[in-house]
Amino acid sequence: MTKGTPSFGKRNKTIHIRCRRCGRTSYHKRHGVCAACGFGKSSKIKKYNWRRRNVNRIRTR
Repeated sequence: MTKGTPSFGKRNKTIHIRCRRCGRTSYHKRHGVCAACGFGKSSKIKKYNWRRRNVNRIRTR
């Protein structure tokens, strides 16, 4: 099996869903933790000095 185009057709499992707190598609379904804001792991929003990222709560219609 090659690592190129034929392999990309097998990528059909949804691992990350939309986070309730930050609105990004970074909430890991199985781990129950958001990779972007840390929801599910910490009550404080995850932030580092080397990373500038906004909390963009996108409304789903």
